[in-house]
Amino acid sequence: MSTNEPLAISESQQMNLDTEPEGRWKGAFREMLAGGPGVAIGALILAFLVGSIMIAFTNAAVREAASYFFARPQDFFSALGSAMGGAYSSLIRGSIFNWEAPTFQRMISPLLLTLHNSGPLICAGLGVAVTFKAGLFNIGGRGQMLMAAVFAGWLAFGLPNLPVGIHLIVCILGGILGGALWGALAGFLNAKTGAHEVIATIMLNYVALYLLQYLLATPGLMQNPGSSNPITPATPMSAQLPRLFGRQFPLNAGFLIALLAVAFCWWLLNRSSLGFAFKAVGENKRAAKVAGINTDRMTITVFAISGALLALAGAMQVLGTVTTGFTDGIDGGIGFDGITVALLGGSQPVGVLFAGLLFGAFKAGGSMMQAGQMIPIEIVSVIQSLIVLFIAAPPLVRAIFHLPQPSQVAAAKKAAAKAAKAEAKAAAKKEVSA
Repeated sequence: MSTNEPLAISESQQMNLDTEPEGRWKGAFREMLAGGPGVAIGALILAFLVGSIMIAFTNAAVREAASYFFARPQDFFSALGSAMGGAYSSLIRGSIFNWEAPTFQRMISPLLLTLHNSGPLICAGLGVAVTFKAGLFNIGGRGQMLMAAVFAGWLAFGLPNLPVGIHLIVCILGGILGGALWGALAGFLNAKTGAHEVIATIMLNYVALYLLQYLLATPGLMQNPGSSNPITPATPMSAQLPRLFGRQFPLNAGFLIALLAVAFCWWLLNRSSLGFAFKAVGENKRAAKVAGINTDRMTITVFAISGALLALAGAMQVLGTVTTGFTDGIDGGIGFDGITVALLGGSQPVGVLFAGLLFGAFKAGGSMMQAGQMIPIEIVSVIQSLIVLFIAAPPLVRAIFHLPQPSQVAAAKKAAAKAAKAEAKAAAKKEVSA
């Protein structure tokens, strides 16, 4: 072979161009630590550490032992360990597995309750995550859930003669329509009038709330007949989400709907042209417009999809959680909790799934912590707030845990690829000369 011919790189050498010398798995682990998962795990650890301190100082035995710490320090540390161990033991028994229960059904009941709580949180987190991907912020989850409750609830007790199955589907689709329209309205105001989406969605929250209050207080609209209280009639059995493991467990088909929503969002954001357009608008709205993307239409569309996902959470509340009639508090704070879930999940569908499960566990186990250890239920809310605080400050989390910077990982990958390419060329040259 002539040495003047261009150097050829074999297929095996080409496959190794992007392989780091430290190993593929180690490189992937470094990327995870530098990216969102590493920061999320670090935020969780810090939140639990600070929460543990608060648990300790709200415990009467710890405070008493602290008063004579220098005389008998072992009492303080014993009380501290007992308080923290008892708190998190109660959290686990209330959210995952209660090993102290007398029957197996009672033992697994906490896990099913966690899954039940997670369904609406996952859908709400997905709704917020979609707007994050488009560079927007949907803080109107409460309003969109309330409008979904209005539509789903009215169809539930307003059309009681529909067949079983069809009635439920009609109610779910009606709820999705209500939330999508309310979300699209916020997107329209942002796209066509320049109104900031945060202001628009906050104000629409109040509009939806006061509209629902009017409907609940007016006889002949949504108020329960024969009652003067602002509450709707009960949801008919034909419109209720079926329980997956019998009436003795709260878990219903809403959790399966949440899993389908995760799969849909994964496909939307990673495999569809519409998802690509969303991310293009989020990365650079001006560049996306120059590339031919109708940014106004994308804004309205992303808010409509976000509202539809949040509407699933609202419909689950009416059709599965609160079936004896609902009030204006039907959202249960889930609209705002969805923001936290989306942040912890890194706006990724799979991440939102796990974040929703975590917050569902908090919700299920918080009452056990309060009842078993006399710990204020607000401590769980504080831990959730601290998670958001630390996630909002990635440099702080990286500095505390010495996590690699994303720029460092990118530079290392680039250098490794360059070195691998040079090595492949050298090997090819050696083969030619031989």
